[in-house]
Amino acid sequence: MANNSQGSPVSENNFGILGELFQNGRLAWRLLFDRRVPSLLKFVVPGIMAAYLLMPIDLVPDLIPVLGQLDDLAVLALAIKLFIELAPTDVVRELRNGLKQSGASFTSSDGASQKRKPEDVVDVDYRVVD
Repeated sequence: MANNSQGSPVSENNFGILGELFQNGRLAWRLLFDRRVPSLLKFVVPGIMAAYLLMPIDLVPDLIPVLGQLDDLAVLALAIKLFIELAPTDVVRELRNGLKQSGASFTSSDGASQKRKPEDVVDVDYRVVD
């Protein structure tokens, strides 16, 4: 963990609102294809979001530069958040932990992608001796 100019710790995963939106988007995408998430949830929340984005009436007209697109982005963020909140908590927790682990999958020598298991990871300290 690094320090900023004020001396407070800065996390490597601290990307603000856009980073959170990206992480929630990845999580929602994985939830969408997970069999443990109810099918009704998979159709209702994304369907409402798609209907809003496709409907000709907008909260803020798209003709207004920037603001017209920001309301669509806000609706997308809220729909993703709602989808995650309504999904089973154990599945969300499991998939969120999987996203936090960097290098969750790797390619073996034969080119096949494999899931990395906790017992496959070796965590050691080392030092170079001349």
